[in-house]
Amino acid sequence: MRVAISTDGDLVSPHFGRCPTFTIVDIENGEIVRQETLENPGHQPGFIPQFLHQKGVECIVCGGMGRRATGFFSEYGIQTILGVAGRVDEVLEKIQKGTLEGGESLCKPGSGKGYGLDKTECDHPEGHEGKH
Repeated sequence: MRVAISTDGDLVSPHFGRCPTFTIVDIENGEIVRQETLENPGHQPGFIPQFLHQKGVECIVCGGMGRRATGFFSEYGIQTILGVAGRVDEVLEKIQKGTLEGGESLCKPGSGKGYGLDKTECDHPEGHEGKH
């Protein structure tokens, strides 16, 4: 299985579309057989799902994503796991063990709009502020 994780340094980014990078991993029989980091190609509606689909990604793990983006990923048959936070290495360990659990998106609708451009803060739930 090929998994993409929205990343910011060694942490899962709360904004899949505005993250600086994606960590792409190939997992076979519970083992990571390949890992690479790709720069975010740019945030335009529908572009990142298409980009990751072309890279063979079957699952995206991130902190937050809107319904529209979830729909784009669904069109490409890419599973979305939202509500994930923490260190990328810990998330990878949970994926390998099959224990990673998602939840609600960490961002409210529209909170990613303007991120990195004209928005000075995000509307994350308590305890997730500043973890871009």
